[in-house]
Amino acid sequence: MNWAELLQTHGYWALALGCLLEGESLLVLAGFAAHRGLLDPFAVMSVAAVAGYAGDQMFFWLGRRRGARVLARWPSLGRQSDRVDALIERWHAWLIIGIRFAYGLRIAGPILIGMSSVSSWRFAVLNAIGAILWAILFSGVGWVFGAAAEAVLGETRHLGGELLLALASIIAFAWSIRWWHRRRRERGDAGR
Repeated sequence: MNWAELLQTHGYWALALGCLLEGESLLVLAGFAAHRGLLDPFAVMSVAAVAGYAGDQMFFWLGRRRGARVLARWPSLGRQSDRVDALIERWHAWLIIGIRFAYGLRIAGPILIGMSSVSSWRFAVLNAIGAILWAILFSGVGWVFGAAAEAVLGETRHLGGELLLALASIIAFAWSIRWWHRRRRERGDAGR
């Protein structure tokens, strides 16, 4: 079984599982695969939106039901609590829609919002809007990468695995830079 068959067979399930948590990287790769014709673009966006929505709903209810226990178990969430509380107070609608785009708050954000006074129905509606926008944007990034590769390289069907590896490497590099900046910022805050 080659990589294309593997992707066509298991791509949607892998995408759904990845999008339950964070999933941006898998969604970009799925968008690229959709451009290549290996996955259906509408199905990629739909699976990502539904799984991303379900994941954030799950974390919202975790915060609503067990928020104090979660904060006691993972104190790093508590460090973000003041930041999220201030944002909820001022911009709760925009925060709910955009929380999935904020690095480091994709899981913590819905938990902390669940601990707030935001109603569950309001969160559900705004979360759905955010999930749809997120799915379109990140799958679109993968699609645009595929289109750009074709524009630069011409016909790229024979480079499928190489382009997928290149895109995965770019994503891994971007994540490592973000991780490094976050660790550096945390060390700077701890040193004060």
